[in-house]
Amino acid sequence: MIQGHVGSGTKTRRFYDKYRNYILFNKNIILSGTVAFFVGALSTQLYAQNDNNNLVNSIVTLSIEYGIYIPLFAILFYMDNKQRYIDPLTQKKNYSIIKNDAKKMIAAFAISELIYSVAKLSIHYGLMQNDIEPYQASMIGALAAWALFLVAINLGIKAVRLFRS
Repeated sequence: MIQGHVGSGTKTRRFYDKYRNYILFNKNIILSGTVAFFVGALSTQLYAQNDNNNLVNSIVTLSIEYGIYIPLFAILFYMDNKQRYIDPLTQKKNYSIIKNDAKKMIAAFAISELIYSVAKLSIHYGLMQNDIEPYQASMIGALAAWALFLVAINLGIKAVRLFRS
């Protein structure tokens, strides 16, 4: 019985070791996205108090979310991966690896973010047109768009071989 328990811990550890980079990548997306999610809900509600233009509200909210999400994700990603960018011999940053990974992430994110933006904007706007509270429209739109985005970004980072596994 005890050996079975130890074995399952080993399986979990092997799984984590194998998919560590993907797990940390998704953790960073979820953390930065969660902050942007709540800031977006608050900002859309505040914006709606001053302007009834639902399309502009949706665009402003999306812009604010990106203003939070992108820098926060970049910081979290770098913190989790900085050892990848340090040459073990010289202990200096290896800018060719940084540049290569940046190109791969731009390729993966480009399509994924387009999917997210179109879905979020159209759902948010459509719900507000149907008199749903702005914060609810933002949250529902973000959750639906996130589902599409998470599938697309994970397929994208796999396709560009960001983590080479």
